[in-house]
Amino acid sequence: NDCRLDSDNSLYLVTGANMGGKSTYLRQNALLVIMAQMGSFVPAAEASLSLFDSIFCRVGASDDLSRNLSTFMVEMKEVAAILEKGTPRSLAIVDEIGRGTSTHEGL
Repeated sequence: NDCRLDSDNSLYLVTGANMGGKSTYLRQNALLVIMAQMGSFVPAAEASLSLFDSIFCRVGASDDLSRNLSTFMVEMKEVAAILEKGTPRSLAIVDEIGRGTSTHEGL
């Protein structure tokens, strides 16, 4: 489960079959960054990590029907917040974006 993020590799697009471990891979790397930054043991053969000023995570689906916001709109608002607040020193984990539905579907 190697992950190399540096100036040459600053974006990972993870694809694969359903239940293939994509979300686990994303969460694993975010957790390892948090563990390393707090000085904890990192279970890896080798780890060389720079400091991140923030970690953003957008995982899972939710809606806000009371405010007439679809799952898609909630996702877009969350990603907009990440893009607005993130810096070049931030780690952003975004899982399954743009798969939401409207507030009228299923009613």
